[in-house]
Amino acid sequence: MPQQPSVTSLRPLAGVKVVEFAGLAPGPMAGMILADFGADVVRVDRPVASAVPAPDVLARGKRSIAIDPKTPSGYAVVRKLVEQADVLIDPFRPGVMERLKLEPEVFLGDEKKGVQGSNKRLIYARLVGFPREGSHKDMAGHDLNYLALSGVLSMLPGEGKPTFPLNILADFAGGGAMCAMGILLALVERNRSGLGQVVNTDMVSGARYLSSFPLLLSQLHSPTFGDPRGTGLLDGGAPFYDVYTCADGRWMTVGCLEPQFFRVFVQRFVGALPKDFALDDGWRLSIEHQADTDAWSRMKEFMTRGFKSQPRDYWVNVFQGTDACTVPVLSVEEAAALAWATTRGGPVPNPHPRLERTPSVISSRLQSSDLSQTTVVVRGAHTEEILSQLGVGADEQAKLRQEGAFGGKSTAKL
Repeated sequence: MPQQPSVTSLRPLAGVKVVEFAGLAPGPMAGMILADFGADVVRVDRPVASAVPAPDVLARGKRSIAIDPKTPSGYAVVRKLVEQADVLIDPFRPGVMERLKLEPEVFLGDEKKGVQGSNKRLIYARLVGFPREGSHKDMAGHDLNYLALSGVLSMLPGEGKPTFPLNILADFAGGGAMCAMGILLALVERNRSGLGQVVNTDMVSGARYLSSFPLLLSQLHSPTFGDPRGTGLLDGGAPFYDVYTCADGRWMTVGCLEPQFFRVFVQRFVGALPKDFALDDGWRLSIEHQADTDAWSRMKEFMTRGFKSQPRDYWVNVFQGTDACTVPVLSVEEAAALAWATTRGGPVPNPHPRLERTPSVISSRLQSSDLSQTTVVVRGAHTEEILSQLGVGADEQAKLRQEGAFGGKSTAKL
């Protein structure tokens, strides 16, 4: 009877070798996505005096080699590692890899310069904040800055100024996730051409692309997003698409945009309030008010008072199982405790999307009370193992140590 393939070998990216240069969150996110779905990801860390957990909670499924590519022998090892890889993730600002003499043409070649290239199948993924060709390319920045230049921040609601979200939209969605998608696209194309290529991702452009819907609608002067900001259907202007505070200080979200869902909301909401509940002049919420923008301010006042009359879990019971598009704002702990979260995620979010025939990392392996056991990799923990796989013998390792490639002699910042 033929032996069944292991779960590991069934993962969609099994056999894909990735070299990820250690950087801030977006690059590690791209690497984690690839690792979650089966890629062998080796993170190149800067060497340090003592092996301590690197401050990177996006390191699960990766191996770490701590080596300094600024030393001659360290450079040789890193270059050899990349020459055997399918993917390289460059998370640095423009010019860093060039100064290390690890720029794309070293591996992919350049006919105009007469450079042959030592790994023409390499997918060389470059991830930066600002566009490489723009006037901001040499400037430092973070998620908030990238959102600002993308045009997206100007559309976010807030009292007197836009309220910026957590660093998800630019760093992780427009940056890490888009970079991972670009890598996958290039891998698919390589199956046809046999050639690698450079994949350029910047967080400003990534955030803009992901925000195509609101950005394009705003140019059509759609009521979906208001002008001025905060007066449209989806940016806080509509009372039936907002967050409301309950009696216990917790919140409920209301998102009943469609008339049929708003009808259910009104029936459940008004039905759960005292029969004499009304505004000071006797005004009460009804289904007909949704289409009357002149009534929106009164609707919001009525709903604000109504939700504040009872604690959050009272309203959870009122709307649970209905099409009112009304659910609670859960804390991190509450979300992890939900039945669907504990089977598909728990404290550590599970890889997504879920592939049924070729699954990603098994859920149970991720759900540990000690997150350091599932998400953090000790810097350099796999150095000897990786060197051995590269065929670096004892004499070469001694030379690496003598030149300070493992730390001590040449550890300047990249």
